Amino acid sequence: MTINGVELDELINVPAGLRNVVAADTRLGDVRGQEGFYHYRQYSAIDLASARTFEEVWFLLFEGHLPDQAELIEFTDQVARSRQLPPELLPVLPTIASSGDPFRPMVGLRTALSMLAAVRDLQPVWDGDSASRKADALLICAVTPTILAALHRLHRGLEPVVPQADLSTAANWLYMLTGELPGQQASRAIEQYLIATIDHGFNPSTFTARVVASTGADVASAVVAAIGAFSGPLHGGAPDRALDGLDEIGSADRIDGWVRDKVANGDRVMGFGHAVYRTADPRSVLLRDIGIGLGGELVEFATTVERRVTEVLAELKPGRDLYANVEFYAGVVMELCGIPRSMFTPTFATSRVVGWTANILEQADTAKVIRPSARYVGPRAPQPVPGSVR
Repeated sequence: MTINGVELDELINVPAGLRNVVAADTRLGDVRGQEGFYHYRQYSAIDLASARTFEEVWFLLFEGHLPDQAELIEFTDQVARSRQLPPELLPVLPTIASSGDPFRPMVGLRTALSMLAAVRDLQPVWDGDSASRKADALLICAVTPTILAALHRLHRGLEPVVPQADLSTAANWLYMLTGELPGQQASRAIEQYLIATIDHGFNPSTFTARVVASTGADVASAVVAAIGAFSGPLHGGAPDRALDGLDEIGSADRIDGWVRDKVANGDRVMGFGHAVYRTADPRSVLLRDIGIGLGGELVEFATTVERRVTEVLAELKPGRDLYANVEFYAGVVMELCGIPRSMFTPTFATSRVVGWTANILEQADTAKVIRPSARYVGPRAPQPVPGSVR
């Protein structure tokens, strides 16, 4: 018996969810779950978030090295020019922003990027060279925050805010959302969050982007597919849900009862546990420190909840190593910086789109389509076709 032309005994069995299966080689980075460490092109992602700007790390992912001063100026200028919304896109944004109840920004982004690909005539990566693919990737990364912020404001009956060329990606994001120039502390806090979440191994959305890119499709198609995967609550859609959990708990004396009820009911404790890390999530540690630096009652309560929930989960699920993940403190930091909860996942997307496109560019260079097999487990085939009921 064969499947896709391969003898059954030659097929390779893999764990559910492709756990621990190596699907490709990459030079972009690595996640070491047992160590609580991950990196971008050999540099600790946490160290980069502590010492570098978002634009520098973006350049690193695209070009393979950190920029010198001249390269950074040129790259920053290119990003600033690419942030502007194409004129052909402006008429359709109000319609997108008024669609859906409730309105979902990530759904709107998918639609807008599809339109962008059409008006800019983005070509399949199979047909383009490295320079054209990289230009398409930079355009999509630069314009994504502008689209998301414009949809957010239009949905609320406000005019979109035009990005400023002299503001960083993080500062522009806050400015375009609120219409007010952000303070340095908030801008830097969001910038560190964005750097820390650019890329993180072959997570579902990144793998999805690479699958689509492997077919030779255009960059926008691969990004739109990644957004579809990213929108799921078990992936990118958790920062607001983790913060909702803090609201549900309300006070320190309710922590134990809340988490015990969640576990007893078989509910997921959002903001805790990770598919890869078996120790503290380094992104969560970074964001906790950022939150503490911002200060306030919310972060004080969050640290109390984190400590106690970790203790209760260790009691109820011994050996599971369930610690706070990136979503737990991401919501806290974004709330403290004035980002509406409906825009938590879109904020995540404004950084992860850089990781998606870096992976798309790398995959496009391999010219190898990703085509796994599936094992059929239904009734034995072929079966006789029953007669018509007519």
